[in-house]
Amino acid sequence: MENKRRRPPFWMVLLQILIWLIAILLLIAAAFYVIPLTEHADDAKTDGSESWMAGLSDDLYLSEITIPGTHDSATKYVQLAFFSKCQSKTIGEQLQSGYRYLDIRLGADGDRLKLMHGFTNCKTGALPWSETLYMEDVLADCYAFLDANPSETILFAVKQEHGDESIAEFESLLKAYIDRNPDRWLLTDHIPTLGESRGKLVLLRRWEGSLGVPLIWDDQGGSDDVSLNTVSAEQGSYTLWVQDRFCYGTEDKWAAFENGIAGSETGANSAAIQFLSTKGTLAYGHPYAFAKKLNPWLMKMLLPADVGWIVVDFASAPLAEHIYSTNF
Repeated sequence: MENKRRRPPFWMVLLQILIWLIAILLLIAAAFYVIPLTEHADDAKTDGSESWMAGLSDDLYLSEITIPGTHDSATKYVQLAFFSKCQSKTIGEQLQSGYRYLDIRLGADGDRLKLMHGFTNCKTGALPWSETLYMEDVLADCYAFLDANPSETILFAVKQEHGDESIAEFESLLKAYIDRNPDRWLLTDHIPTLGESRGKLVLLRRWEGSLGVPLIWDDQGGSDDVSLNTVSAEQGSYTLWVQDRFCYGTEDKWAAFENGIAGSETGANSAAIQFLSTKGTLAYGHPYAFAKKLNPWLMKMLLPADVGWIVVDFASAPLAEHIYSTNF
């Protein structure tokens, strides 16, 4: 009779399971932490990017200026970075590179406001145990930049990203930060001129409240109809044109971007925002995979004058220069 094959000892089965679990955890760690560390924008610098607004007339309305901006500006270091990371430069580095529109997503943490992307927290460093990035950290970078470059302004577009606080409660938390340095801010309900805005943060609010310039539009995340491009939204004192189709694939997103520019209006009473950022059609996308294709296409595009504010993922100084140079 043939000998029956012996079953491996129980401890060996447990060891094999443990090895598999460790391998899976290492793969997850690589996806969430290691791979995103290798994904970054062009690190090249451009001369004059920190003060390019100095050459513009004070009489121009901000809506008449072509302004480069960043999407989810605070996400250089963010939890679940493979899905949530949209920038490889800090906010201070973005400002130095020429970006003047910041997309600021906030959530309440007691009596403080923290930077978020969806339900994930933005951090001060790449390590999993790095500290949470708070509003005061971001404002310190903004204030320092404006001190060094008083000819510039920062369009500070705030969205309540996470939490169940009421509008009044959220505005109260935000107002507490503003009240510490009120002279740093321009709080108005209409699009100001560059002369009024120099050296200040211009608050743009993405909620139905009373603090700052309204900047409100309906969610454009659907991907079922890829023919959709820019829509207009009345803001009281001006008309806002927005293309923010963030669930489109690469080709459809580029088409929406081109058509959005063609279908928008800018002027003293009309502002346009064109987002080049997208996560694709999956529930949880990988922003870098799209930015590394879309950004080079933008670099090759001959931009018309007066296209408004162009907002990108994985922002670089050459890309900012390509955008703001249309003003000259």
